[in-house]
Amino acid sequence: MATHLSYGRVNLNVLREAVRRELREFLDKCAGSKAIVWDEYLTGPFGLIAQYSLLKEHEVEKMFTLKGSRLPAADVKNIIFVVRPRLELMDIISENVLSEDRRGPARDFHILFVPRRSLLCEQRLKDLGVLGSFIHREEYSLDLIPFDGDLLSMESEGAFKECYLESDQTSLYHAAKGLMTLQALYGTIPQIFGKGECARQVANMMIRMKREFTGSQNSIFPVFDNLLLLDRNVDLLTPLATQLTYEGLIDEIYGIQNSYVKLPPEKFAPKKQGDGGKDLPTEAKKLQLNSAEELYAEIRDKNFNAVGSVLSKKAKVISAAFEERHNAKTVGEIKQFVSQLPHMQAARGSLANHTSIAELIKDVTTSEDFFDKLTVEQEFMSGIDTDKVNSYIEDCIAQKHPLIKVLRLVCLQSVCNSGLKQKVLDYYKREILQTYGYEHILTLHNLEKTGLLKPQTGGRNTYPTIRKTLRLWMDDVNEQNPMDISYVYSGYAPLSVRLAQLLSRPGWRSIEEVLRILPGPHFEERQPLPTGLQKKRQPGENRVTLIFFLGGVTFAEIAALRFLSQLEDGGTEYVIATTKLINGASWIESLMEKPF
Repeated sequence: MATHLSYGRVNLNVLREAVRRELREFLDKCAGSKAIVWDEYLTGPFGLIAQYSLLKEHEVEKMFTLKGSRLPAADVKNIIFVVRPRLELMDIISENVLSEDRRGPARDFHILFVPRRSLLCEQRLKDLGVLGSFIHREEYSLDLIPFDGDLLSMESEGAFKECYLESDQTSLYHAAKGLMTLQALYGTIPQIFGKGECARQVANMMIRMKREFTGSQNSIFPVFDNLLLLDRNVDLLTPLATQLTYEGLIDEIYGIQNSYVKLPPEKFAPKKQGDGGKDLPTEAKKLQLNSAEELYAEIRDKNFNAVGSVLSKKAKVISAAFEERHNAKTVGEIKQFVSQLPHMQAARGSLANHTSIAELIKDVTTSEDFFDKLTVEQEFMSGIDTDKVNSYIEDCIAQKHPLIKVLRLVCLQSVCNSGLKQKVLDYYKREILQTYGYEHILTLHNLEKTGLLKPQTGGRNTYPTIRKTLRLWMDDVNEQNPMDISYVYSGYAPLSVRLAQLLSRPGWRSIEEVLRILPGPHFEERQPLPTGLQKKRQPGENRVTLIFFLGGVTFAEIAALRFLSQLEDGGTEYVIATTKLINGASWIESLMEKPF
C-alpha cells in the first residue's frame, strides 16, 4: 500500500492496485523465469506502480533497457518486451530477436504494448520477419498513473503537440479510456463540464464508450460529483510564467521526473571536520518528492518566500525533541523516547534535505537575472508595455541566453497582447533566427500554429478584458498567509484555476462574455445515474471535482487547486488529472523541431 495515495477524499490506491493486478496477471501467463526489456521512457512511470520487489515475486530475474543489436546474456526462459507502440522501437526489437535466434537455446518472446496494441507496429514486426516469434502480444492499459493522493498523470510527453500541431487524437482517446477506467472503479461521474475543442472530443468519446458498454450497469456509488475537462490552449499563459511555489521552482530549475528530482551532490555531502572538502560525491543526489514525506507535504505548495520561516520553525521543534532525552529519567520514559527515535531521525534527515534544496533555489532566485526576468513577466501579465519590442528580451537574444528562455518570454508577451503587431513579431523572429540559427524557423512555425506566438488579428487585444473579468492580476498578494490563488505566481492567478473556481461558485453563467472570447466551445453534459445511486450531500460536505487538463498542467496550478480544496468555505475538493506534468521549458521544448 502506498499510504500517500489514500489521504484524500478519493483513495487512489484502488486504481494503483487495479493496474498492479493486471500486470501480475500478464507476468503469470509467461510461466518460468523472465527477463524484461524496457522501453527506457516507461521505467519512470512503471516505478510508481510496481517496484522491483513485485516483479521479483513473479520470477523476473533480469531487467534490461531496449537497445540495438544483441541482448545481454541472461539464463531465463522468457523475454518480455515492454514498449510504447512506436515504429522505431519495433526495428530495435526485431534486431534483438533475430540476434537471439542465432545465439542458441530457444527462448519464449512476449511483447506488452503500453497503453495500446498497434496494428501498424505488428505489421512492421511482420515485415521484419519476427512477428511469429512472439507467443503473447498484449496491451497493458496504463492510462492514468497515480502520482499522489490527489494527482494522476498519463505522462504522455507528446500530447499537446499531437493535438494542436498534428491533429492526432490518440492521446485524447487514451484520456477518455482512462476516465472510463476511473468510472468503473469510482462510479459514474454525474456531471461533465468542459471548455475547449479537445475537451468536447473527449466528452463525446466517453459518451460513445458508455453507449457501447450498455450491457453492464455501473452499480458503484459515485465518488466524484463533477468532471471538468479543460484544454491547455484555453490558458496558454500560465505555463509560460515562472512558477513561484517551492515545488514549482524545484521543477523549473532541476526538473521533476516521475516524482524524482536529481540535485547537485555537493550540498548534500556530510560535512566532516578538517577534511577540507576532499572526496566530494560526483553522482547527482536523487530524491523522491511526494506527500509521503511530512515536511514536503507541508511546504510544497507554499510560495518560496514563505518556506524559510517554516524550515526554521521545524528545526527548533526537532532540536527541542532531541533535547527531551535529557529529561527521560525512568525506564518507561527512556523506552518512549527510543520508540520515537526513528521518526525523529527521519524528520531531521528530511529537514536537512529541504534546507539544502531551499539554499540551492535561493542562489537562483536572488540572482539579478532572475529578478529582471520576473519583472518583465509580471509587467506583461499586468498589461504593461505588451505591444512593443521589449529591451530585456533584446538583451537576452544579444547575449545568446538559452533559446527556450527567449521563446518563453516572447510567447508570454504574445499571449498577453492577443498576438503581436506584425512589425514586432517580424523583428523578434529575425533576431532569433540570426542569433540562434535558421534551422529554428520550423520551431517558430510550430509556436505560431499552436497560437503561442502569432500576429494580432482584428487589431484588438482581448487579454485586458479577460484579465479584469477573471481578476487574473492581484496587486496585494500575501505570500505568507495567502487569501487567493494568485500567491502561486506572486500576483498572477492562473486562468485555468480561476475558471474552475468560478464554475464551482457562482457558475459559468456569470462569465459568458469571457468564455466566448477564450478558444473552443464550453459545454455541460449529464450522465444519468441508476436510482439509489444519486448522491445526497450532507450539510457542510464538500463536492469532489475531477479536473482533467488536456495538454499538461504545472505544479503551480496544482498548488492553486490544493489551496482551493483547503478553503474552509470553498465547497469543493479537487482531484487533478492530466496528460503530462509540464513546466514552461519542457512544454516549449516539446514543440521545438530538432535540427537534423
